[in-house]
Amino acid sequence: MEGLNTNLNLNEGAAPRVIPGVGEWSPQDVRSTRNKKRQRIITILVFVIILTAVSLYGYWMYTLLQ
Repeated sequence: MEGLNTNLNLNEGAAPRVIPGVGEWSPQDVRSTRNKKRQRIITILVFVIILTAVSLYGYWMYTLLQ
C-alpha cells in the first residue's frame, strides 16, 4: 500500500551537491540561523552600497557632460 505511507526521504529528487551530510543526530555543514541572518544583512548592505556607488557615478558623469 504505497499511497498510505508518507515518504520520509525529504532529499528525494534533489541534486547530490545540495543534500547536507547527515550525522548521528542532525545534518552536518549546515549554517546556523545566526549566520544566515548575518549573511542576509551583509548581502543587503553590499547591494545598497553598490547601488549608491553606481548612482553617484552616473550623476557625476551626467554633471560632467552638461
